[in-house]
Amino acid sequence: MDAGKKAMIESFKQGLIVSCQVQPDDPVYSEEFVVKMALAAQWGGAVGIRANTPEQIRAIKKRVNLPVIGLWKIWHDDTDVFITPTLEAARAVWEAGAEIIALDCTEQITHEGRPAYELLEKVRKEIPEAILFADVSTYDEGLRAVRMGAEIVGPTLYGYTKETRHIEQPDMREFARMCRDFQPESYVIMEGHIYTPEEAMKCLYVGAHAVVVGSAITRPHLITRRFVDLLSGYRQDWRGEERRKH
Repeated sequence: MDAGKKAMIESFKQGLIVSCQVQPDDPVYSEEFVVKMALAAQWGGAVGIRANTPEQIRAIKKRVNLPVIGLWKIWHDDTDVFITPTLEAARAVWEAGAEIIALDCTEQITHEGRPAYELLEKVRKEIPEAILFADVSTYDEGLRAVRMGAEIVGPTLYGYTKETRHIEQPDMREFARMCRDFQPESYVIMEGHIYTPEEAMKCLYVGAHAVVVGSAITRPHLITRRFVDLLSGYRQDWRGEERRKH
């Protein structure tokens, strides 16, 4: 890993990265809202932003002076692969200003009929300057991403693939194993199902380089749904709303 990439990732150490994303069917949707969320995250001490779509990435980069982990969620009915699923999507994220590109690196089959993880090597070849963040759902997928040269690995898709969809909480024991085994070859950043500062601290304790938090900070409609779900005796699964295709 070259010095510039290493320095940027090191700037995240033991810090909070805030995922600032809105979808067109979210009740809070607007370009200005996503920028305001990113500005609030910067004001609050976040060390980085995770953002979706070239348009939102570009808008955030104009106003916020933090590194951006960029992705582009593109849904198709015939696949569960939606995080930056093509080389063209990765290139658009990069050109929008993201320093880091997040990719689905699971074993799931894409809309184009290939294993999702195969895209990593293509993006590495086409955009060698980019830092690549491998979103995985299992230890084995993470290990493969490390061996393929991903600078960052995170269990972002734990709970979103067919094999893990029944899971609501992060598997801290498995995540700790990732931290022990993958570093220092790759940095391991926790993302997914973290809802309190105490949970974030547990991640750092077991070896996470940094922690990404999204819905618990930046999606008030899902925060409300989570409370309502609990107060009503778990009669509605709020996680279904978080997982749904937009």
